[in-house]
Amino acid sequence: MRSAKGILHHRDLSDRELRSLIEQNKVCLGGNRRLRIYGRLDCSSGKRMKRENRVFFLSKQQAVEVGYRPCGHCMKAEYRQWICSTNR
Repeated sequence: MRSAKGILHHRDLSDRELRSLIEQNKVCLGGNRRLRIYGRLDCSSGKRMKRENRVFFLSKQQAVEVGYRPCGHCMKAEYRQWICSTNR
């Protein structure tokens, strides 16, 4: 089931459905719904998160549009760019 913004929630998908979406390249990034961080599907940090907090995106653009930031572990270049673009 997709949210209004097209985000897929892991809690709403069976393992079989998720595997199928990944194989069809309909999902390319995962994210943490509470922390609002997105990253690659093979990221070790992402693999440790709870199922109820995990969401999936079709693209980086989709993740950014809904307010997520890049993972500092698996997307170092994008994360550095994000840090430089924010007023910190």
